[in-house]
Amino acid sequence: MRRWIDSESPATGQTDDAVSNRIDWLRASPFVAMHLACAAVLWVGVSPVALAVAAGLYALRMFALTGFYHRYFSHRTFRTSRPVQFVFAVIGASCVQRGPLWWAAHHRNHHRHTDTALDPHSPRMHGFVWSHVGWFLTPHGFRTDWARIPDLARYPELRWLDRYDTLVPVLLAALLYGLGALLERVAPGLDTSGGQMLVWGFFVSTVVLFHATVTINSLAHRFGTRRFDTGDDSRNNAWLALITFGEGWHNNHHFFPGTVRQGFRWWEVDLTWYGLKAMAAVGLVRDLKPVPAWVVAKARG
Repeated sequence: MRRWIDSESPATGQTDDAVSNRIDWLRASPFVAMHLACAAVLWVGVSPVALAVAAGLYALRMFALTGFYHRYFSHRTFRTSRPVQFVFAVIGASCVQRGPLWWAAHHRNHHRHTDTALDPHSPRMHGFVWSHVGWFLTPHGFRTDWARIPDLARYPELRWLDRYDTLVPVLLAALLYGLGALLERVAPGLDTSGGQMLVWGFFVSTVVLFHATVTINSLAHRFGTRRFDTGDDSRNNAWLALITFGEGWHNNHHFFPGTVRQGFRWWEVDLTWYGLKAMAAVGLVRDLKPVPAWVVAKARG
C-alpha cells in the first residue's frame, strides 16, 4: 500500500514480468473508489456553486494536461519559465493522471510505438476497454521510463511531484471540502456544502476529466477522418477536439507533433492553442512552434 503514496517505492519494481500487464487491483483500488464516490451525488445534492466549481476545475485542469503535460512536457513545442512550468505541473498533477515525468515519458513512448504491440493503449492491438483504461492500472503502466525524459528529470521539483503524485489530488479534495463547509456556514444562501464541493468539484469533475482525456487513446484511433497518411490509426474528430480542448485533431498531431497547434486549419477549434497564444501575449510562455508550410501543403483537404 506504500505504492499508493510513493511511486518510487521499492515494491513498485518487484512485479514479475508475467503479471506486469495485468491490472493491479490493490494499487488501482483508490482509482476505482473515486468512480464509486460519484454516486454520492444522490446524497449530497447539487447547487449552482458546486456545478460551477466542477466545470471550472475541468477546464483549468484540461488546459494544464493538454497545454503543459502534453504540448510542453511531452513535445517541448514552446518555452516558459521554471515557475510557470512548476505551477502547471502542479495543476496537472491534480488531475489524478500521475506526475508530469510519467506522463511525458509514457507519451513519448506512445509516439515511438503507435499502434504496434509496444503501444500499451492501441485499440487495434488491445481492444477498446484496454486502450481506454485497462493499461493505466497495470504495474507496467505505473512505471516511469526515465530513459525517455532526461531533459525533464534534471528538475528536482518535478521529480518530487512525480514521486508523490497522489499528494496534490488529496490536498485539492481537502481544500474543496473545506471551502464548501465554509460557504455553508458564512453564505447559506448559496445552498452548497462541503460534501457537494467534494463530490462534484473533485470526484465528478476528475472522473469526467479522466475519461475525456483517454478518449484520445481509444476513440481517436477508431472514429474520425484521416488527412495524413501516418502509418497508424490516428484520426481527426471534431467532437473529441471540443471536449479535450483541441486534442481531437489527432491525425494532425501524429503527422507532425512538433507544433504547439493541433488544429491546423482556422476552423479546427483548438482551445489549448488559443489559451497558449493568450499566455504568450502577456509573456508567460514564448517561442510557440508554428505549423510549417510544408505540413499544410501535404494535407488532403
